Amino acid sequence: MRGHDRINTWLPDELILEIFNQLGSKSSRDACSLVCKRWLDLERLSRVTIRVGASNNPDALVKLLARRFVNVRNVYFDERLSVSLPGQFGRRRGGDPSAPSSQKPYRATEKSGSEDGQIDSYCLSDAGLAAVGEGFTKLEKLSLIWCSNVTSAGVKSIAAKCSSLRSLDLQGCYAGDQGLAAVGECCKQLEDLNLRFCEGLTDTGLIELAVLRWRTLKSLGVAACAKITDVSLEAVGSHCRFLETLSLDSEFINNKGVLTVAKGCRSLKVLKLQCINVTDEALQAVGVFCSSLEVLALYSFQRFTDMSLSAIGKGCKRLKNLTLSDCYFLSDKGLEAVASGCCELTHLEVNGCHNIGTSGLEFVGRSCTRLSELALLYCQKIGNCALSEVGRGCTYLQALHLVDCSSIGDEAICSIAVGCRNLKKLHIRRCYEVGNKGIIAIGENCKFLTELSLRFCDRVGDEALIAVGRGCPLQHLNVSGCHQIGDAGIIAIARGCPQLTYLDVSVLQNLGDMSMAELGEGCPLLKDIVISHCRQITDVGLAHLVKKCALLESCHMVYCPGITTAGVATVISSCVSIKKVLVEKWKVSQRTKRRAGSIISYLCVDL
Repeated sequence: MRGHDRINTWLPDELILEIFNQLGSKSSRDACSLVCKRWLDLERLSRVTIRVGASNNPDALVKLLARRFVNVRNVYFDERLSVSLPGQFGRRRGGDPSAPSSQKPYRATEKSGSEDGQIDSYCLSDAGLAAVGEGFTKLEKLSLIWCSNVTSAGVKSIAAKCSSLRSLDLQGCYAGDQGLAAVGECCKQLEDLNLRFCEGLTDTGLIELAVLRWRTLKSLGVAACAKITDVSLEAVGSHCRFLETLSLDSEFINNKGVLTVAKGCRSLKVLKLQCINVTDEALQAVGVFCSSLEVLALYSFQRFTDMSLSAIGKGCKRLKNLTLSDCYFLSDKGLEAVASGCCELTHLEVNGCHNIGTSGLEFVGRSCTRLSELALLYCQKIGNCALSEVGRGCTYLQALHLVDCSSIGDEAICSIAVGCRNLKKLHIRRCYEVGNKGIIAIGENCKFLTELSLRFCDRVGDEALIAVGRGCPLQHLNVSGCHQIGDAGIIAIARGCPQLTYLDVSVLQNLGDMSMAELGEGCPLLKDIVISHCRQITDVGLAHLVKKCALLESCHMVYCPGITTAGVATVISSCVSIKKVLVEKWKVSQRTKRRAGSIISYLCVDL
């Protein structure tokens, strides 16, 4: 600062900390921390959440973070993600500096000799977890996604040192019964527990936790745990009377466990089931006993019938969100029962339920007037009349998703456009009867539309996008595979949608440099663009685009014969915010690779 530093002189620490807390993005906070040493120290004090991906030495990294950020309450480890770290936490020794940053660290199932320490250092261990407990004593939320080296010993150490823990996610960790028992014993405020893919757990651990934490446990997730059966689920149902959320994905759970939960957990609000051995009997009990249920998701059930949904319609009057996926024995009758009984329904997804057709959805349109989001995926029997009824009755609809619905066409989309003028998101994929007429109606009537996706809709052309560009304040547009769209349509979008941040025009054979130049002029906020398989776009158009789009963060441009090594270099050198470039390897020069190898990804290595 020039002259007198009035901010640091007059403002106390408490006020600056409050300003930091009002900053929305991590990048803004990081930028403020670089202003001066005082702001750096204060920003570190205000940091309550940290996220760590896979790194070379996560155990040592934990100790460093604990020294810098003493007030952290939420820690997320996810070893599916990679991060770039400075100094000794950077690339692995001998690694290729041009290797893409998304490459996962190597893990071996069998270790020997001197390789043990090197391979283990890539994963968070029990020692690192102990360091988490010692360094972050105020920890309330801990997520350990696929930290496969973490065992019961590490979980026991974190439980002993972080007694204020409220949320624990052990997805993919090989923690056993002893670790879970320690959590139940020490973490007396535990509310949320995720045990997905915890192969080391058995009924013993979950039963002990349910007995100890029955007063506080509100959310439980169990998936792919082969040794967890109805026995432990009965314990949950018998003890955890205040449970509100239950997610089960298991072929070892039968009616008995779900029945006990339904009868014992009367406060249940969210229930997600993917249990192939559960039948109508269990879901009928849910309808009878769980009157507070608000969210119900049923996946891949081969033994549910309309009797189940009839019970839900009669008993769960507060249901707001319903997902039916691959439930082959459900028909219009079941959906009618839910629509008639659950008038507060706001979200409905029907995915691959081949016996649900037009009449069932018509009942939804007539009865569920508060519906705000509707998703129909692979519903071949649902036709135009169904969406026409939705358009007439569901005036608050804000999001519509249609995938592979071959019987839905322009008539249905026109009805939605006229009746649902608050529509904000419209996603259509491979609905070949939808053409210009329907999308023009959307452009003329839906003045709040911000997201439009029309993937592989062959009948949609430039006329439709011209109408959308005139009438909709789009921020997100995907027209991948719409072969009739060319420069005229994209130019209309560029001129009419200055707030556009995401654009996918891949596989458009009639798109050329003119549209790229117009996008550069008209869409300065563009952050992500996909132009792969666009054969007429060249280095010239790409240069015009990146010249004005200073905020561009990602650019996918594979299989574009008009884009050469020079075009790739232009993107790298012109876009200071660029984070990912997807391109053929042979188009990247050695100079570009040295300059930005970490942000370049290759679809095919040897093209």
